[in-house]
Amino acid sequence: MAPTADQSNRAPFPTPRLSLCLDFANTCYGRGSTPTESLHGFSDLLLWCAEKVPLAKSVADELGSWSDGNAESGAQVFNRAIEIRESIYRIFGGFASERETPLADIENLNRAIAAAPLRSLIQRAEDGFAWSVPKEGGSHESLLAPVLWSAGDLLTGKYLHRVRLCANHKCLWLFLDDSLSGRRRWCSMSACGNRAKTQRHYLRRKAG
Repeated sequence: MAPTADQSNRAPFPTPRLSLCLDFANTCYGRGSTPTESLHGFSDLLLWCAEKVPLAKSVADELGSWSDGNAESGAQVFNRAIEIRESIYRIFGGFASERETPLADIENLNRAIAAAPLRSLIQRAEDGFAWSVPKEGGSHESLLAPVLWSAGDLLTGKYLHRVRLCANHKCLWLFLDDSLSGRRRWCSMSACGNRAKTQRHYLRRKAG
């Protein structure tokens, strides 16, 4: 059966991982030392979304074509996305470190969520079913919809207490602690955890 006009203007989005919003916040890393930015423009943002959200290839291609002829609007979308990212980082970073969450950041996130496409319909997808949302080319709320949904789901769900900041004060990466003990301290044992272990070993040898 051919898609209706309404269906042809919609795109499937799977339910996002709860940690997707934390992944987005971590696109700026090393926040405790020298912050390093991994997103430098709309094309980087689109590539990240295409790889991580996941964003349907047709939607990514459409937004890429749109930005080619709308450089100024693309820059505005990118700047707004970075504002949202920083609010997400402060919200979850504040919770993880038991600091009061800035009301302005909650309001900023709420504005973005309110403007994002609604998850009101379900449609068939390759591996089952997915949320069917309107395609709104050039809208940061549409582009970041799964990130915004995951932020809302994580904030209002039962795993918020599992949000952590990496114990490496130079890193401060956000992560969702999925360990059985609930006592994970490092964003990665192969990275920050291993460095901490090496440092402890060095100090013990020096003291001995």
